Formats: sequence, C-alpha cells, structure tokens
Amino acid sequence: MPRQRVFVQVDVFGDGSCTGNPVAVVLDAAGMQTAEMQRFAHWTNLSETTFVLAPEDAHADYGVRIFTPDRELPFAGHPTLGTCHAWLEAGGSAGDVIRQQCDAGIVEIRRGPGGRLAFAAPPLLRSGPVEPEVLAEVRRALGLREDEVVDAQWVDNGPGWVAVLLDSAERVLAIEPRFSELDIGAVGPAAEGDDEALEVRAFLPKHGAPDEDPVTGSLNASLAGWLLETGRVRAPYVARQGTALGRRGRVHVDRDPDGTVWVGGATETLVEGTVSL
Repeated sequence: MPRQRVFVQVDVFGDGSCTGNPVAVVLDAAGMQTAEMQRFAHWTNLSETTFVLAPEDAHADYGVRIFTPDRELPFAGHPTLGTCHAWLEAGGSAGDVIRQQCDAGIVEIRRGPGGRLAFAAPPLLRSGPVEPEVLAEVRRALGLREDEVVDAQWVDNGPGWVAVLLDSAERVLAIEPRFSELDIGAVGPAAEGDDEALEVRAFLPKHGAPDEDPVTGSLNASLAGWLLETGRVRAPYVARQGTALGRRGRVHVDRDPDGTVWVGGATETLVEGTVSL
C-alpha cells in the first residue's frame, strides 16, 4: 500500500530563486520498487527525480537512485547537489564532507564558501576524439558548419555526453537545435572581462524532439576536466548556463592541487511536504 513519504523540490545552480534547475527528491524511498520510482519520475516530468535510501556501502552517508522521466542514470550533477541539500536539511550529517552512493560509485560532496555545496567530478566512462560520423551528426543537430567547431570530445561521465567547443558564447547562444539521439553539450568562451568564463548549453533527446536542460552539473563537470587539461580555462571559474531558456544558472568550478575537480552552486528548497507512494 502507498504511504506518505517526505518530498521536496530543490532549485540547484540558480543565481536567485527559481532561476536554476529543479530536482524532485523523495527522502524516504525504502521499500520502493524500480518500476514505482520510474513511474513517479515520469509523473513529475522534471529532468531528474531522486530517491534517497540507506547506503549499502559503509563508507557512504546515504544512497540515491537518479531517474529521468524515461530512464535511470548512474550519476547526474544537479540531482547530486539537490539531494545532498535535502538530506542535510532533513537532519543528515553536519560534517564538511558528505559521501553519496549512487550507481557510479561514491561521490564526495563538500561545503564551500557560504555553505555552497560542490561535488567531486567522477571519472569519465568515455573520453577521447569524436568519430567523424558522430561529429557530423552533432553538427547537423546543432546547425553548425564544420569551420564553426573549434574542437570536440567525448566527455561521458554517466549520461553519455559528447561535447563541442565553439569560438564564442554568442555562437553557443545562437544554436537552434534539431532532434538527435545524442546527449550533446556545447560550450564557448565568454567575452574578456565577463564575470563568467563560459557559456554552456546541454541538449538531450526527448519524445522525438530536441530538449534543452537548464543547468547541468554532470556536463559542466566533464567539460571542466577537458577544458582545464587542455589549458582553455583556468580554475577557479564560473560557467553560465540556462541563458537561452530565461534561467540564470551559475556553476562554480575549482580544482585541488591533486587534480580533483569540484563542481558547485547554490541550492534552495522551494517545495516541501509529503507524497503518497
């Protein structure tokens, strides 16, 4: 029988209330089956819905399963920060480092300036040059000529990202996407003197039409590794995302001396109550 479970919606990466990317969080998902989780994620129709469980690994503080309306993901960025925020507000650990267990393994999350949460970027599942036929499909989907792509790279840390670097933020904002089965990230440098270093957009397939994610932690994490390693940006920096959708996403990226990349942003609970599941 369904029971009442604690439920919140958290805005993540926003520069002000209702300007980021919302995630739905079911804080007590014990006993729920996979099909029930997927059905609820489909019903919320948000980019991701998460379900908090007791961890199976003794080194983790909590476990989480992450669902889009259509599938389960091993990892996703803004759901990681939003879930951690909700778990902490519900009385979770007061430590400076929180360990989340998901299908991608244990992800560390730490508190930064002003209590801002940041996650350690997980390792890539796939990297390297993009095959010519895949790059041709990316260019078609984004309406780009061959000479408008500065570079391209597989940057898959779970969702399946393939990324293209363009020559400017303006070029990124001018993209008019067409449907593709690929998960595509586009990034371009902002003008010199801009407060944000990069403009980012993320495109995903949804119901046979192109869909744009407002602010995407996993993509920004994988882009950071690529762009920092190739010297195209320097840490710390802030990436801007959601501009084309009327959002004000701000993703804060830093890198430790040991090379660990941290991806953080604001988190704010906007909806709280219970849900019958």
